[in-house]
Amino acid sequence: MKWVFTVSSRRKRTRVIVSEVKRVRRAASPGASEAPGTTTAPFTRDPLESPVPLPASFYEPSAEFVAPALLGHFLLRRAPDGRWAGGAIVESEAYLANDPACHGFRRETMRNRSMYGPPGRAYVYFIYGNYFCFNAVCAPQGIAEAVLIRAIEPSFGDSWLQTNRPVRDVCNLTSGPAKLCLALGIERELDGADLCALKSAVIIAENPEVKRFVREHGPPIITTRVGLSVAGHMPLRFYLDGSKFISKRAQPSVRGRRSAKSRLAAGS
Repeated sequence: MKWVFTVSSRRKRTRVIVSEVKRVRRAASPGASEAPGTTTAPFTRDPLESPVPLPASFYEPSAEFVAPALLGHFLLRRAPDGRWAGGAIVESEAYLANDPACHGFRRETMRNRSMYGPPGRAYVYFIYGNYFCFNAVCAPQGIAEAVLIRAIEPSFGDSWLQTNRPVRDVCNLTSGPAKLCLALGIERELDGADLCALKSAVIIAENPEVKRFVREHGPPIITTRVGLSVAGHMPLRFYLDGSKFISKRAQPSVRGRRSAKSRLAAGS
């Protein structure tokens, strides 16, 4: 699987990102975060039968590398009946410590405190007086970086998702950061939630078929972020072009339509 980069003159950076994605995903392999001598329960084909949250080590690198590595893994919310609802992440955006568009760029506040870590926590904020956005906190504690989850492909708990956000076209259900929060019932009370703990109300779980999912929903796209008044040129948005749930698709230029030679599949 080749990455498609929609911003010209960034070929070298694309190779770095793809290489780091492989390294980050290796950190999520079963037992990667366990102490020597311990074992982890094997994955099942049904991720809801025994979901395994991605370990905190997965989120320790920069959000620039965690964001593309999250593609294909499951964002899951515990529904009122105790079951999991959600689906695979198909679009993400990275926000970095030296990034003027990042909420933590200037200083730590009450609003953005969760963004400063530890890694593997949720950062949930309120926008436009009506909506919430969900982020996964990355980088070592004290460094404000996070990945905004922009879209998921709903696969579990569809009836509950549609109850929360009734739509005629299912492709409009979770194809945007505010949309997915409405459908999953994610609000400010989940700010700071531990995404690595199975007891949490919201987790990001490993998809044991992530390689196949990315391959079938690719190619993966690297492009600029959406709706920013500053740092809009930074290529920090990632999505799977074959998914029908993408919030906004890029229009690659002739020069910018360059595919990375490295493969996306983790470990390949």
